[in-house]
Amino acid sequence: MKKVIFDTDIGIDDAMALLFLHYAPDVDLRAIISGFGNASIENTTRNALYIKEKFDIGAAVYRGAAQPMRQEFLHDYPDFVHGNNGLGDIEIVSPRGTEEALSGAQAMVALARQHPGELSIVAVGRMTNLAQALALCPELPELLHEVVVMGGAFGFNGHTGNVTAVAEANIAGDAWAADIVFNSGMPLTIVGLDVTHETVADQEFFDDLRDRAGEAGTFIHRISRCYLDFHERVHGKYECPIHDASAVSYLLNPESYVTREGPVRVVTEGDNRGQTILDAARIDSAGNELKACKICTAVDPVAVRDLFASTLRLAAD
Repeated sequence: MKKVIFDTDIGIDDAMALLFLHYAPDVDLRAIISGFGNASIENTTRNALYIKEKFDIGAAVYRGAAQPMRQEFLHDYPDFVHGNNGLGDIEIVSPRGTEEALSGAQAMVALARQHPGELSIVAVGRMTNLAQALALCPELPELLHEVVVMGGAFGFNGHTGNVTAVAEANIAGDAWAADIVFNSGMPLTIVGLDVTHETVADQEFFDDLRDRAGEAGTFIHRISRCYLDFHERVHGKYECPIHDASAVSYLLNPESYVTREGPVRVVTEGDNRGQTILDAARIDSAGNELKACKICTAVDPVAVRDLFASTLRLAAD
């Protein structure tokens, strides 16, 4: 049983990933930590509380970072992708509960100290919460079992950036935090656009969830309309990549992925800010050893879609 913290800027694909975790039999979801990104911190925290209550999720909700480490890099929220409320502008009932008193970073540290060597963090938003947790607890990498990040792009399978020619949104949204996290020595795997753009969900996929995955499937079908509309406008096809749920897929079944290992650096300045680079060198110019990450370079997309769909169908039981 995996003890999991879900670090998320809850938009549409984040909600899909959260329900994937919730219904996975081998997951003990301990915390949901919100963050800015797909929507404001107010909206993502509200979305986390709303989904927690709607689907009776036992995990506590903690409010995370409201802005990047360098505030001048905060941009408008992508309401053209996720809607104004972050969940495709479906009607949302105001949650009855509130978030916990600890901040997101404080909760990460507290849980890691409570369960040394046991926690998995699935991080599918900006890396700000993780960077703040490292500042509070420099020994955090030694306390964690694993960290799975959805973010970045390395050029494998022809996939580069989705917010610029070279940068992916989660990393570009706080490049400074990402560079800190990727070089921290955490046992970290990056599930980037190289594989998430290879794993595509179409109308038939979402219709099947609606028909066979109970209320969870109906909910995902509803919020996906806005997401699919965006991708049709941009790419001309009524289908979308499975981004954040791919990080959950790796957590549950890493055998569906091919990985490479090496130091990863993030460009933090200039036009290429947010670009992720797999560095062949293990020693930097100052003689310091660079920490290694795993990155996903190939995927079995059928296995990922099947695992996601079969797990969500448990919601109908």
